[in-house]
Amino acid sequence: MKVLVCGAAGFIGRAVCTRLAEVGHEVVRGVRRPERAGDVAIDYHAGLQPCDWLARLRGVDAVVNTVGIIREDGAASFDALHARAPAALFAACSEAGVRRVVQISAHGAAHGDCAYFASKRAADQALMALPVEWIILRPALVFGAGGASAALFCKLASKPLLPAPALGNARFQPVHVEDLADAVAAALAPATPAHRVLDIAGSSAVSYAGMLAAYRAAMGFPPAPILHIPAPAMACAAWAGKLAGALLTPDTWRMLRAGSALAQGDAASAAAMRELLGRPPRAIEAFIAPASRELFRLRALASWRGSLLRWTLAIVWLATAVVSAFIHPPADSLAMLARVGLDGLPATLALYGAAALDAAFGIASIVRPRRALWLAQGALVLGYSAAIALCLPEYLWHPFGPLLKNLPILAILFILFAEEKSWIT
Repeated sequence: MKVLVCGAAGFIGRAVCTRLAEVGHEVVRGVRRPERAGDVAIDYHAGLQPCDWLARLRGVDAVVNTVGIIREDGAASFDALHARAPAALFAACSEAGVRRVVQISAHGAAHGDCAYFASKRAADQALMALPVEWIILRPALVFGAGGASAALFCKLASKPLLPAPALGNARFQPVHVEDLADAVAAALAPATPAHRVLDIAGSSAVSYAGMLAAYRAAMGFPPAPILHIPAPAMACAAWAGKLAGALLTPDTWRMLRAGSALAQGDAASAAAMRELLGRPPRAIEAFIAPASRELFRLRALASWRGSLLRWTLAIVWLATAVVSAFIHPPADSLAMLARVGLDGLPATLALYGAAALDAAFGIASIVRPRRALWLAQGALVLGYSAAIALCLPEYLWHPFGPLLKNLPILAILFILFAEEKSWIT
């Protein structure tokens, strides 16, 4: 069949396209920015009427909608991307004679009360009202290389303490993206009965902490203690995340508290999943293959290492600026400068100019990180380390090691300079 996959450049869309091509379908990639021959330009912000889709559906036998966002960002709204544009696409499919439509919805869309679930449910209902063959797949958390939530959970799982929010009895039943892609391929088979809504989940139902522990073990890390985070602290972090554009928002916090596992005793959904795939879905322990273990491990570490080093540097520079300008006795600082050849006004300018430069370096480490900044900081540290070693040699063997502590600072700068661009994506 000729299959149009909308959202083909996304995490789920890429896996679906690969699987459909492997089983012999002619795949048409629907993407915002065409990159390959045969790609079709689609814009869910603009395709809000059935007439916007008819030309793209010419000769298409089936459509798979994988477009989705987890948080709103400017013009990227749940209403447009999850509800209005898909509804227009589905109506156009009915008008154009498309044989079958597969909608990737979300586990919880049937009853969830947040905007994300409501928008998914609106598209599902629009599709179910049309005279076309349709199958709606509602996956739980989807895990796989390249997935935003998977990267976040692996990042959290790689830390020395596993941060586990207070979620009560919430359970999670993540599904591997390749199992979801297999389910889409099976849903397009003519022998698969249409007009069905199927919950798609993996074989393992675990707690949040259990999910992180499973990912941690699969990446080859030893067990780690759990850091329990109170619900009020998570709620505050969710509001801050909304302002900062993070994945954690009040809506995603509500989704976490609700969990994403099949209802206890829902043997019918589990059986339907096995029937669709022709096998059981993967257990969480098998999500990360041994051959991919090191890649997931290194990506997880790299996802937070740079931020930790940058913020550590920023705190050192800012604290040094405050201590130099406002806390340490100016007379003592000027006496030290006199020993390196600076007196009077030049010494005062050097003292407060250096404090201002330290503050600027601290702020820049947070808001404008770049190789030139690390190079400048390294040059300054080397410069004043050499000057102090020559003019104030007693600091070389001081028991607190004030000069020797510049060595780890230089090591941090070397790492940041070498890793200008993160390789994790």
